[in-house]
Amino acid sequence: MPRSVEDGLMALTVKCPTCRKETPWENNPHRPFCSDRCRLIDLGAWAQERYRIPGQDLEINLDEEDDDKKPIN
Repeated sequence: MPRSVEDGLMALTVKCPTCRKETPWENNPHRPFCSDRCRLIDLGAWAQERYRIPGQDLEINLDEEDDDKKPIN
């Protein structure tokens, strides 16, 4: 794996997951993204549920009282 330009090796670059721009891996405070903008776009996509992790659907019964909502005597 390349370490640095000073060692005579090419610096490691990756494609930004948002805009696909080549960006350096080392000394990149936004990695794996190229910028704070791309990082926030990705975060917004998660918040809007555009990305989903597969799993089983859960049944939620809102009519039942939760233990957390029962009054404390």
